Amino acid sequence: MLECVIVGGGIHGTYLVQRLLEDTDLEREEIRIVDPNDRLLASFRRKAQACEMDAMRSTFVHHVGTEPFGLESFAEARGREDELLPTPGYPRRPSLSLFLDYAEYVVDGRDLESLHRQAAVETIEERGDELVLETTDGSIHSRSCVLAIGHGGRYRTPDWADGIDAISHVWDGFDPDVSVDETVVVGGGVTAAQLATCLAGRESVTLLSRHELEEATIEADPRWINWNHVERHLHRHPPGARARVETVREARNDATIPPTLFDSLEEAVEDGGLTVRTDEIRSARAVDDRVRLLLADDGCLSADRVVLATGFAPVFEHPFVDRVAAELGLERGYRGMPVLDDETLAWQRTDGGRSSVFVTGALAAGTVGPLAGNVAGARRAADRLAAPIAADKRPSLPAD
Repeated sequence: MLECVIVGGGIHGTYLVQRLLEDTDLEREEIRIVDPNDRLLASFRRKAQACEMDAMRSTFVHHVGTEPFGLESFAEARGREDELLPTPGYPRRPSLSLFLDYAEYVVDGRDLESLHRQAAVETIEERGDELVLETTDGSIHSRSCVLAIGHGGRYRTPDWADGIDAISHVWDGFDPDVSVDETVVVGGGVTAAQLATCLAGRESVTLLSRHELEEATIEADPRWINWNHVERHLHRHPPGARARVETVREARNDATIPPTLFDSLEEAVEDGGLTVRTDEIRSARAVDDRVRLLLADDGCLSADRVVLATGFAPVFEHPFVDRVAAELGLERGYRGMPVLDDETLAWQRTDGGRSSVFVTGALAAGTVGPLAGNVAGARRAADRLAAPIAADKRPSLPAD
């Protein structure tokens, strides 16, 4: 039986496994990362490629390695300091290429792929003092597990987009290598702006947003990285309370664009390849291999294709999360938020008993705060996860 299984091989799972190996007495053979992709961080790579992302929004100290200045040292040793990009009023940001190359360096250097079992977890059951994870590659028995899942390929798709082949989500069905004459990108955040700016270099693009575009350097005030700030402003509300959900929502700069990207967007508009329009879509239909959009102001837009950059479906409503909570009797709060122990990130049981299921990433927003799903959130969550997971380790048997 394993001591800990991490469900999810993205940034959070990849970072956490290193902290468990460094900060606890858990051995490599006692830990596994279970993820359906063929390599760690594969989903992140695909999403970045689809929207033609060229730089990270987070700073150079936030990456998948455990040494805060590791990425900076990596860049300096390879003459790539120019890929640490200036951010007015904030620390430098790495290019996407630098971030991914350093991630690969970390994964290879720590041989983390040897801990990766390629499978999808379907259910988790409790049998005695162990958890049994039923996967597409058989059963896995473990003392504890950490849910480090993302949004699981569940994206926000408006009802009006159903059934039209020429409408796709940027992370589901869109091929960035295919070029057409006219594209409408729907969305008002960083992904929409990044995609529209890149496509405008080779075709006519309209960026259609429901609201006026807004600037913000990062996703939330950097004070939310500090546990003291989180405890003072978030933990004063009961775990799972509506007030926690609303505090996180209000603190996040969702649907905003960093200033450097905003400048690129304006340049694309000035060059004539991009039009920015503020309106809502009432309906859509296919007409002669094109898409016609009826807008709220009674106007119309036509294009060869429509690409949605409309974000993710709520992770709290993920069907896998529903199954795990129901099977193990785990408590949920407002809008399905997991009710966690703030000190350990253990998911509390409805009967008051102790759970061996822990969470990190977006699922931990109610405890970690508005940056829970970001790279910074992975680091903060691991601060509280390592010790309680190691505490569950079964005692070693005496030598014969």
